[in-house]
Amino acid sequence: MPRFFYITRDNQGRKSSGTEEGFSQDEIVSRLQARGLFVVNVISEFKDGPGGSKLDAKTGKGQFKHYRVTSDDLVLFCRQVATLLGAGVTILKSLEIISQQVPSRKFFAVLKKLQKDMEAGLSLHEAMSRHSAVFSELWVNLVESGEASGNLAMVLNRLATYLERNAAFKKKIISALIYPAILMFAGFGALLFLTIKIIPTFAELFKGFNVKLPFLTQVLVDISYFTRTNLLYFVIITAVVVFLIRRYVRTREGRKQYEKLKFSLPTFGDFFRSLVIERFSSEMSTLVESGVPILYSLEIAEHSVGNLTMANIIHTIKEDVRSGKSLSQPLSRSGFFEPMVVQMVAIGEEIGELPQMFKKINAFYQDYVETFLTRFTAMFEPIMLIFMGVVIGIMVIGMFLPIFQISQISGG
Repeated sequence: MPRFFYITRDNQGRKSSGTEEGFSQDEIVSRLQARGLFVVNVISEFKDGPGGSKLDAKTGKGQFKHYRVTSDDLVLFCRQVATLLGAGVTILKSLEIISQQVPSRKFFAVLKKLQKDMEAGLSLHEAMSRHSAVFSELWVNLVESGEASGNLAMVLNRLATYLERNAAFKKKIISALIYPAILMFAGFGALLFLTIKIIPTFAELFKGFNVKLPFLTQVLVDISYFTRTNLLYFVIITAVVVFLIRRYVRTREGRKQYEKLKFSLPTFGDFFRSLVIERFSSEMSTLVESGVPILYSLEIAEHSVGNLTMANIIHTIKEDVRSGKSLSQPLSRSGFFEPMVVQMVAIGEEIGELPQMFKKINAFYQDYVETFLTRFTAMFEPIMLIFMGVVIGIMVIGMFLPIFQISQISGG
């Protein structure tokens, strides 16, 4: 029979935890409620795998749904550890319980290694630092801060909130861009189909009439012929060019030039700049609120912000702060941040509410990005439809011009 780990509170609000056997979570919840307890959480320690076979606690066989570690896996792990630690469960026992229900094969192996490393004497953040592909520098340093202050559960809850907010924001961006991408793909697919299949059919038809084609029709036929005969070469050349550009962008100099180009684009430059500032302010609010010193927070943000231009700016800011200057002064001198951001940071430093100010800055830029994407999507649709209508209209006119010409000759 499966075993379940539970966390409850009594009428006085006192927490208690333990394990019980039962056929389902609902049965355990009903049993605990019958004792007058308020159920906080019920977690299966040993799940049944596919086909009714019980889960192997050492290999995790029967529980996996995917291999890679997703953002949802990390958020859930963070929340579960925070809940279990808050209930007084040891970190090793928490890892053991959680590892037996993670849906990721890779994450299961990572959690088992964390347990092994901690049993060998490492702290949680030291064990996490050995898995940089799963736990970022932000994770490791926040966990270290929580361990040092004795508030690991609180820090993990803040980290989970940050991860959830960040994941939700990314999903909004992706959702907003899906429709324009589909529309563009469908539009250019239709144009390619017309160019490769429809125009050649008309061209063969016109050959039998033995008449000189109008200029527009001849241009369309020539474009169609060129596209059909050189499409493979075009695809190969495009793939090679994209590959070379990607390789160049991976270099430090290439990355710098690419980011410079992005930030200098009309209209979209401000959008890309806002995305970077949004991530920076989100990380800083989480780090500073969790008790990480400002210099250490800047050090972490420098390596995790994901933008070389911003990383260089943060490095300069960090050195100025190290020399005794306030955070707002180097922010202003960088020229990257708007005056509003500089003023809010300055006020936050003066009144001792820097984490809250970073939260407000983050909320402002999230709203800006979402508004920009909403407007972009609303504008893109009619622009794309007008463009497609004009191009297809030109193709239709070009294909029917010879027919009109022939009908006029026949009528004459």
